[in-house]
Amino acid sequence: MTLAGRWLVCMLALALAACGSATRRDAPAPDAPQRGGGYYKDDGPGDAIPVNLAELPDAEPRSEPLHRYANRPYEVFGRRYVPLTEPSAFEQRGIASWYGRKFHGEKTSSGEPYDMYAMTAAHPTLPIPSYARVTNLQNGRSVVVRINDRGPFLRDRVIDLSYAGAWKLGYVQAGHARVEVRAIVPGQGGIVAEARPAADPVPVSAPVASSDPPVGATPDSVYLQLGAFAAEASAESMRERLQRQLDWVSERIVVLASGALYKLQLGPYRNRDDAIGIAERIAQELNFRPFLVVR
Repeated sequence: MTLAGRWLVCMLALALAACGSATRRDAPAPDAPQRGGGYYKDDGPGDAIPVNLAELPDAEPRSEPLHRYANRPYEVFGRRYVPLTEPSAFEQRGIASWYGRKFHGEKTSSGEPYDMYAMTAAHPTLPIPSYARVTNLQNGRSVVVRINDRGPFLRDRVIDLSYAGAWKLGYVQAGHARVEVRAIVPGQGGIVAEARPAADPVPVSAPVASSDPPVGATPDSVYLQLGAFAAEASAESMRERLQRQLDWVSERIVVLASGALYKLQLGPYRNRDDAIGIAERIAQELNFRPFLVVR
């Protein structure tokens, strides 16, 4: 049975249950690979967890031919799914879970063996293969993953990450987290330009060092997005922390209210190249990669 088939059986058996329990070991250091947590019965993180997960790079978006069969419409639990037929603009918020050793080495919907220590994910409708940026809305962490599998099919879940992806987003122990999923169009790399929103976001805070408006800001200025949060207090807390950690940047970090989210953005920059240079340095120093926005 393929991984997708086994996953369906697992989901059917557990459709009425929450994440399974596991024996928890002593609490590890914050940046250490974690073994316990909420995951499906008889699944888990495995016994030989790599020690260098923090150094694992994001998936690198690239143009790939779509799978011949994995993008056809299908039905699970009486619900019909129609996958997208090409990478395109897509944004979604909901609950992410993760899957591990139970499926490690089994075939994914793409036909590739599942590697729980690779930066991959399962999604019901994003093209296979394709790429997406997933942001944990509780802590602002963000990763880029390659979509190569189908699932999850519980109605409150929107994406299943690999163990490695969930670990980097900080929800291995909890088993799930509220996230934002944003599709990436290949060819733009891990730092992705975002289309300008229909309505400009409203700034709700800025550093007190200056009350002047950002120099050079225009309706089409380039910014770096450092995180997105469901709570304003969380965004403010992260802004203060990043302001200290990035004391070498000359641009301002602001919190912008955008729909139901509070987004941290740094800028403005004169052009994309200037912003990318700063983003690369931030990625090296803080182990997360900002992405470009234009507004």
